[in-house]
Amino acid sequence: MAELDDWEREFDHTWANSAEHKEPSARARMLAARWKETPPDPAPFRADPGPAPRRTSWASTAMVIGCVAVVMIVIGWAQLRAAF
Repeated sequence: MAELDDWEREFDHTWANSAEHKEPSARARMLAARWKETPPDPAPFRADPGPAPRRTSWASTAMVIGCVAVVMIVIGWAQLRAAF
């Protein structure tokens, strides 16, 4: 290897990536040891979350009408205040 200063030698990624053997991380070693004794249960890649609570149509309609009524009242109040 050519003459490298300490900084370049410490962070020589091409040399590190060209290593023949790469040691697994500590977490990978821990999981491998744990799974030898008790393998994990099979699970889908992205499991579906539980069903969302379903609102009834009347509740959604009431919520929309209520929000519209509140906005109309606030706008009317602001216009009434601006008139005086």
